[in-house]
Amino acid sequence: MLRGGFLGKSQPVNNNVDHSDASNDNKSDAPRNSRETETLHKGLMFCYKFLFSPQFHIAIEKGNKLLRKILILFVQQMANEVVLLDLKLSPFAARVRIALEEKGIEYKSEVEDLRNKSSTLLKMNPVHQKIPVLIHNGRPICESMVIVQYIDEAWSHKPSLLPSDPYRRAHARFWADYIDKKMYPTGRNLWASEGELKESSKKDLIQCFKILEEELGDKLYFGDESFGYIDLALISFHSFFYTFETLGNWSMGAEFPKLVEWGERCLQKESVSKSLSDQKEVYEVILQIFKQKPGIE
Repeated sequence: MLRGGFLGKSQPVNNNVDHSDASNDNKSDAPRNSRETETLHKGLMFCYKFLFSPQFHIAIEKGNKLLRKILILFVQQMANEVVLLDLKLSPFAARVRIALEEKGIEYKSEVEDLRNKSSTLLKMNPVHQKIPVLIHNGRPICESMVIVQYIDEAWSHKPSLLPSDPYRRAHARFWADYIDKKMYPTGRNLWASEGELKESSKKDLIQCFKILEEELGDKLYFGDESFGYIDLALISFHSFFYTFETLGNWSMGAEFPKLVEWGERCLQKESVSKSLSDQKEVYEVILQIFKQKPGIE
């Protein structure tokens, strides 16, 4: 988030980086600006309200069938519009992009500047004021894994990201929650601290990867034979693996070969490879953000 997530909850982000890939790589034209999107949302909500208003039914009773057809067609068309308030380097936004691609959903990416948050972001996520935010039918859904679950349920006619078995669904949610609670705070402390805290964060992160590799075992994916919910939760941090091992002074390949192989397997999926940022680009941005802070090199 950038979930706020990595690169800070309200930390300044290097927005001089070309974010065009975040919009051009998805299945849509160039992203709309915030004012245009807000106008569309207002138009959609007006039509919804009018469609179910007494005035609409009075018009129908008077025989205005053409008006009814026009409004229904308009609402149906607008209901298919999906907008993602996005940020290229955010692992949390990457999760949503992957889920949308996995489901084959067309969407508009609106890249946010977290130093100058748009009125759309402030309106659609007034509580946290963070990305990602998915806007579907003019209604916002916030928090990356909540959004992923929404996508899975709203487009349930397409292959599911979560298992159908209740126990396996609970199991997948447990590991996704573990990844969120461990990977973000521990990883950030690795580069945003020094001394004992940094060394402690390194040990905690290594332990986290060790536990995840044990859970993966000899399976192709965390969900066994196919890419799923746990894989999606973790692969979004793949862009940070180089930062972790460089600042932590260890080798992912030497320490966690199964996780590295798993990551390469996931990257063979177009939905993943087109949604993730380059590892070294992420590393350079991390350094730019924290190099001005005392004690951070």
